[in-house]
Amino acid sequence: MRILRSLPAFMAAILLAALPLSSPAQLSIGVGVTIGSVPPPIPVYVQPAAPYPNYQWTPGYWGWGSAGYYWTPGVWVRPPAVGLLWTPGYWGARGSGYGWNGGYWGASVGFYGGVNYGAGYYGNGFAGGAWSGNQFRYNTAVTNVNRTTIHNTYVNKTVINNHYNNSRVSYNGGRGGTTVKPTSGQITARQSGRPATTDQENQAQFASSDRNQYASVNKGKPTLTTSQKPFSSTNKPPNSAPVTTADKQGAQKQPKSAGANAPTNKAPTTQNKKPAPTTQNKKPAPTTQNKKPAPTTQNKKPAPQGQKPPAGGKGKPQGGGQGKPPAKNGNNKPPQR
Repeated sequence: MRILRSLPAFMAAILLAALPLSSPAQLSIGVGVTIGSVPPPIPVYVQPAAPYPNYQWTPGYWGWGSAGYYWTPGVWVRPPAVGLLWTPGYWGARGSGYGWNGGYWGASVGFYGGVNYGAGYYGNGFAGGAWSGNQFRYNTAVTNVNRTTIHNTYVNKTVINNHYNNSRVSYNGGRGGTTVKPTSGQITARQSGRPATTDQENQAQFASSDRNQYASVNKGKPTLTTSQKPFSSTNKPPNSAPVTTADKQGAQKQPKSAGANAPTNKAPTTQNKKPAPTTQNKKPAPTTQNKKPAPTTQNKKPAPQGQKPPAGGKGKPQGGGQGKPPAKNGNNKPPQR
């Protein structure tokens, strides 16, 4: 009897473990593309109901595509294995821009920049549910589920107060970003995490191909913020439209590596500093060409013989003080008496 009761859970574990994983891309665990302009705020959205037991909510986020920032709708996906939770990716200040830190699957929800993605991801940890053996229990205080198919639920409102962050800022660090820092344990967890699944990669791919999802078109307020099931060839975004050449050209004008603290407080460079004075704009220092020549034996009257020159050595005549110029050549001999 025990074997028969545990058989469904055992089969579910096998099916989850057999799911293929996607190749590393923008959703990969490491830091990906770096952009100069900051991403728009996280839009407010209504979470659709979880369609199947054990499915995990992966919140929407701003990605970077051929026409700039685009919104990838949040979606319910099947985890790659029983017991794994999703840690969302986030944009973080990195050098002279903002780098994308991809999300990952792990035994616990780690650091995601302190960004409030909603639906249990309020900036720190996860309040939407927890695994209990081979079954995931949903906290219906913050998670929307289809109760006709999902019965493993509970209600815990206290976790909202412990985790909630009402900011909609979508990046960590830099000017105006969140200030949360990862712990050493969270850094280690990210390094050992598992990358996004194929369903998650498809969700981002279809969103990046729809011009309606780009902030340059929707002004940072996409109309399609979530989807219950991942996008695919048979489940494309409604009213999808291809990205135009004009959309791409507009994105090329955006800075790729502007200051992470915005251009207003960017450190001066050789391009925005006033040039140091050069010989072209400085007044030339006096030279022998524009200085008055010092008196020589040709334009000074020779001191009478037998008299000493003035004290101090100024105006001392050449020739040892005798009033006679040195006889170096015949051109500067004194006139014959």
